Amino acid sequence: MEPPLSEVFGRFFLPGPTEVHPDVLQAQARALIGHRGPAIKELMGELQTGLKDVFRTESPVMISTSSATGLMEAAVRNGARSRVLSLVNGAFSARFADIARACGLEVDTLDVEWGQALSPDAVRDRLSGGDYDAVTVVHSETSTGALNPLADISRAVRESDDVVLLVDSVTGVGGVEVLSDEWQLDFVLTGSQKALALPPGLAFGVASERLMERSKTATRKGVYFDLELFAKQLDNLQTPTTPAVSLLYALAEQLRRISAEGMVSRWARHRTMAERCEQWVATMRAEHGVGLSVLAPEGARSPTVTCVALPEDVEGPSVVAGVKERGFVIGGGYGKLKSTTFRIGHMGDHSPEELEAVLEALEEVLT
Repeated sequence: MEPPLSEVFGRFFLPGPTEVHPDVLQAQARALIGHRGPAIKELMGELQTGLKDVFRTESPVMISTSSATGLMEAAVRNGARSRVLSLVNGAFSARFADIARACGLEVDTLDVEWGQALSPDAVRDRLSGGDYDAVTVVHSETSTGALNPLADISRAVRESDDVVLLVDSVTGVGGVEVLSDEWQLDFVLTGSQKALALPPGLAFGVASERLMERSKTATRKGVYFDLELFAKQLDNLQTPTTPAVSLLYALAEQLRRISAEGMVSRWARHRTMAERCEQWVATMRAEHGVGLSVLAPEGARSPTVTCVALPEDVEGPSVVAGVKERGFVIGGGYGKLKSTTFRIGHMGDHSPEELEAVLEALEEVLT
């Protein structure tokens, strides 16, 4: 017989999907309700209060029954007219560029080495020399653990006339400070299965007024991801299409838990875990002679995921397998970093105490 969920929580450190608290999983077992009646309006009203706090916005937070990829597509279909500048510093920012191309847009990229962060000055310079109408950026690059300076990038983009900023904050929102209104983000999105620590299947996004003006004249937005329809139905506390009601129950429970912790405390807890990973890497080098390093440079590291570069004689998949034998799940290197790195997803509801256990298992494997 398997042990109760409450006894095994804290063993799953993938950088998404993240571990889900048993109370949040259990919330999905409630009886279903109609999605066009008063009950859904009451639920959606509660969800809006919690989500606005998470995103730090006064605007409605759109809820999509899709993965975050759906809202990445919605961002470019509603927000870009013809020519996009994609800021690329890893696999998922490259994917944002690919999505824009697949939607029929002309895409140029501003590339930096995987693991590095984008420079606002470089963004500013590139925008001054090209006729772009939208910029895509990944806030927290999950493949490398790099954190882009989103507020500064947003200021740089705002200096160019009529250019909107489309932000993938999939491993940011819920674990990293995101001030949607203050930073004037035109569209910022996340998925349920990352720092919000929910089951996969929902995505959330906030649109600025000028992004919604773009949506009114967009010619390639289709139906399912038409942000005007999302906004219109949100005015009535409903969704444009049938929502995943059971996942909304889980969201309501998790938002109550997040509110009890407080967003500032939640951001601080994630920073504490990231700093502990950095300290552990330094200790492994200094005291055990294991040539580890954090891939992203100091000052540009995500609070939600740490990507650790390995010495040449150690393969990433073997580290992941060794940790799994000890009862923990961590992330392997992603894409071209598969053999040379591993990733620790310290996001969602994990605690620093739980992180210590997986670091101990990693030490056993590496020494």
